[in-house]
Amino acid sequence: MRSSGRNNRDSGRGDHRGAGGGTPRPKAGGKRDDKQRSGRPRPEERRYDVGGSDGPGGSPDRKDERGGAKSGGPKSGGARGAAARGGAKGGPRTGAASKGSRPGAKGGPQRGRGQAPARPREYDAQVEERNRARHDKPQVKTPKTFGDQEGERLQKVLARAGMGSRRACEELIEQARVEVNGQIVMEQGVRVDPEKDEIKVDGLTVATQSYLFFALNKPAGVVSTMEDPDGRQCLGDYVTNRETRLFHVGRLDTETEGIILLTNHGELAHRLTHPRYGVKKTYLAAIQGPLPRDLGKQLKDGIQLEDGYARADHFRVVENTGKNYLVEVTLHEGRKHIVRRMLSEAGFPVDKLVRTSFGPIALGDQKSGWLRRMTNTEVGMLMREVEL
Repeated sequence: MRSSGRNNRDSGRGDHRGAGGGTPRPKAGGKRDDKQRSGRPRPEERRYDVGGSDGPGGSPDRKDERGGAKSGGPKSGGARGAAARGGAKGGPRTGAASKGSRPGAKGGPQRGRGQAPARPREYDAQVEERNRARHDKPQVKTPKTFGDQEGERLQKVLARAGMGSRRACEELIEQARVEVNGQIVMEQGVRVDPEKDEIKVDGLTVATQSYLFFALNKPAGVVSTMEDPDGRQCLGDYVTNRETRLFHVGRLDTETEGIILLTNHGELAHRLTHPRYGVKKTYLAAIQGPLPRDLGKQLKDGIQLEDGYARADHFRVVENTGKNYLVEVTLHEGRKHIVRRMLSEAGFPVDKLVRTSFGPIALGDQKSGWLRRMTNTEVGMLMREVEL
C-alpha cells in the first residue's frame, strides 16, 4: 500500500514539472508532429533565392522543387521564395517570377509583346536621305493671288492718307474718281506703291507719304525763322512738339501777320517759292487816303524799286472809312517787303499788313497764333499749283 502511494506522488510530481516549464515530452499525434509530417521546412531552414532557376546563378535542384508544386506535391521553399522575390523591393524580376515584368528594366533588355523590332541603320539612312531630297527641291512660286503681293491696296492707302474710311474710299473707286499714274481705277483691290505711284482723287494729288503740311496764322512780332539766336519768339515755338523737323515756306516780315505754311516736303516748298511757278499771294493793307483812281493801274503797270520793277497782279479797295482805306493786293513775287515798298513808293505807307492767302490756301477765320493741319484737298490743290 505504501509503495503504490509513493508511485502516485511521483507521477503527480512529474506532471507538475512538465506543466511548470520543464522540457516537455513529445506526445504521439501532437501538432508539432503534424507540422513536421507535412514536409514544410522550419523558419530557420527556409531559403530565399536571389536568382531564378533560369537566370544567372540558378540551380536545377530548386527548379525541381518549384516543379514539384505543379505535380500536386507540397509547396517547397523554392516556390515560396519565388513569390517573395516577385514583390521584394529591389529584387530582380524575371519572366518566371512575375507576369508584369517591364521591358528595359535592369538586368538586360527585355522586349514585350507590343514593342516593334529595331530598324536597321540602312533603313534610317534611306529615310533621312528621302527627307533631305524633299526639302532640297526648288521652291515653287505660287500665283500672286495666293501669296504675298507687292504694294498695298489702293483703298487702304487712301484711308491712311485721310480720304475717309476704307468703305468710303471703295466708293470713291466705284465712282471713277481715283486715278493712279494717269489711269482711272475702277477695280477694287488694286495694289499700288505709295512711294512711287502718283495717286489722285478728283484730279488732286493725294499725299500718301509721311509728309506733314500745316498752316499758321502768324501774329505780329514773331520772327519768320525756326530758331532765333536772340531768343525772340519764332515759328519754331509753335511746332516744338513735332517729331519730324518742319521748315517754313517763304517768309513774312516780323510786323506782318497772316498765313504761312510749314511742311517737311522739300520739293513742294521749293516750288511754292520759286518765281517760275508764280504762286500768287494776297495781302490786305491798311493805308491812309484819299486814293487816286489810277492807283490800281499804277501798281499793275509796275512800280520802280531799287532792285527793279515790281508789278501787282490784282488790286481793289475792300473798305473805306473816311481817310482809312483797306485795300487788297495780289502778286506772285516774293521779294523782301515787296508790298510795303510798292505802296510806300506810290505815296501810301502801310499801317498794317496781313497775308490772307498763299496760293489756293486761304486764311479764313483762323485765329491769330493758331496752327492747323491742312486737309488732303488743300495739299492736292497746292501740288497741282506747282505741277506735282
